[in-house]
Amino acid sequence: MNYNNKKFRPLHNTENGETTSETVFIYKQEGNILTSDYAGGKIKKGHLIGLVDEDGIIKMRYHQVNIYGELMTGRCKSTPEILPNGKIRLHENWQWTSGDKSSGKSVLEEI
Repeated sequence: MNYNNKKFRPLHNTENGETTSETVFIYKQEGNILTSDYAGGKIKKGHLIGLVDEDGIIKMRYHQVNIYGELMTGRCKSTPEILPNGKIRLHENWQWTSGDKSSGKSVLEEI
């Protein structure tokens, strides 16, 4: 699976997360290396880097600056689901590596 030039937006996130439906991720992929710049909602600027396996599962690390001026970091595992319309939905399990180190779940969908 190749995520290059695909855009994603969160459908929902657990309460302790910072992404919202206003956050847009723009994915770039070279080989199995995935990167993304993202912003919107509670996030002023964010970046992620990850590895994509043969099943399209992404293991990533992210860092972002939120609207409160805080630098937040975390890790995430995203598992793809191909929708009937051919778009990709990502089911994510994530954990902060900063702040309270809590974890959560989110769902992103290709736009």
